[in-house]
Amino acid sequence: MGIKIPRGTQDILPGEVERWQYVEQKAREICRLYQYEEIRTPIFEHTELFTRGVGDSTDIVQKEMYTFEDRKGRSITLRPEGTASTVRSFVENKMYASPQQPVKLYYNGPMFRYERPQTGRYRQFVQFGVEALGSSDPAIDAEVISLAMDLYESLGLKRLKLVINSLGDKESRKAHREALIKHFEGRIDEFCPDCQKRLQQNPLRILDCKKDREHELMTSAPSIQDYLNEESKAYFNKVLAYLESVNIEYEVDPNLVRGLDYYNHTAFEIMSNAEGFGAITTLCGGGRYNGLVEEMGGPTTPGIGFALSIERLLAALDAEKVELPTVKGIDCYVVTLGDNAKDYSVSLLKELRNAGISAEKDYENKKMKAQFKAADRLHAKYVAVLGDDELDKGVVNVKNMETGHQEEVQLEKLSCYLKERL
Repeated sequence: MGIKIPRGTQDILPGEVERWQYVEQKAREICRLYQYEEIRTPIFEHTELFTRGVGDSTDIVQKEMYTFEDRKGRSITLRPEGTASTVRSFVENKMYASPQQPVKLYYNGPMFRYERPQTGRYRQFVQFGVEALGSSDPAIDAEVISLAMDLYESLGLKRLKLVINSLGDKESRKAHREALIKHFEGRIDEFCPDCQKRLQQNPLRILDCKKDREHELMTSAPSIQDYLNEESKAYFNKVLAYLESVNIEYEVDPNLVRGLDYYNHTAFEIMSNAEGFGAITTLCGGGRYNGLVEEMGGPTTPGIGFALSIERLLAALDAEKVELPTVKGIDCYVVTLGDNAKDYSVSLLKELRNAGISAEKDYENKKMKAQFKAADRLHAKYVAVLGDDELDKGVVNVKNMETGHQEEVQLEKLSCYLKERL
């Protein structure tokens, strides 16, 4: 029996990988426009980073992390998300001391969570995210949301919905927390064991529970909107005003929460309304986390960011039947006739490639007709036919595969000829 791929992972093969490359390149282009710079952090970190940075009351930490001991007995975890690692690096490398503030970063790479695989959700998945650290201006909240929307729209998605909420400042969160405890504590035994643990630890996480989402106390739970103080309301209204100023439509959802203690003020999700996208409609989630840098040992530093799954982005494109303009084909296929021409084609291909021309040749001693078929399969723009006789004369016959036009070209000028026409 052959060895098969682990459950919850995938091979991304030629033909499909080009879509990934296009999407990731588009994300880099958008980040360049917004002046976000790339950061690359380790795929594994000390486990403590995620218990502190993600929260030990979360499902990610309690149930989904790939954690192991290394040979020195240190607890190591494959990263389940990107924010904690980015903030750790921000603190460790003293980026808070940079004269250019806020520090605007993006990342793109594999993350790992042990959860039930389903459409668009894998145990190894690729996450793209941005973090803006060092500003408490509501304009940066709107900018982060705008960046995410620009990325989706630039790829051709139209069935999008932005859902937004305010979690308020520390004072508002504290008042809401007390109201939630009072609301749930009398009947908490009717909830799942996880929710019972969360009641005192982090009652806001109860509202995220998938098992008890239909419980009557969920629909009647106190809304954070009723506990926002004037400062929090003013901050939220400013974010909404900025979104309106850049023509981004939104829907305020008082039930949208981010369950970690250091989240405050803005929380948002971008969803797909595309028919057939599936039950899980969220494409992207983000929010403001003004206490996370301090939790990592850094100075008081506000921050906001979002993360999205590349897999779910591609699934949304499929649901809306968006065809990406991925580059297909090669510039030139060299067809050879005769042993001398075949031998010479090796150096000819190197010359073409050095000139920036994508080129290929036959390596299976195929007949001329079969070589032309191979050129068709590779969507070659030009075919250069080189026989022993042509080689003796120092020429090559070049055929434009779209028009059928063919002409004789000096071998030494082939690269220039192709570059002028490509």
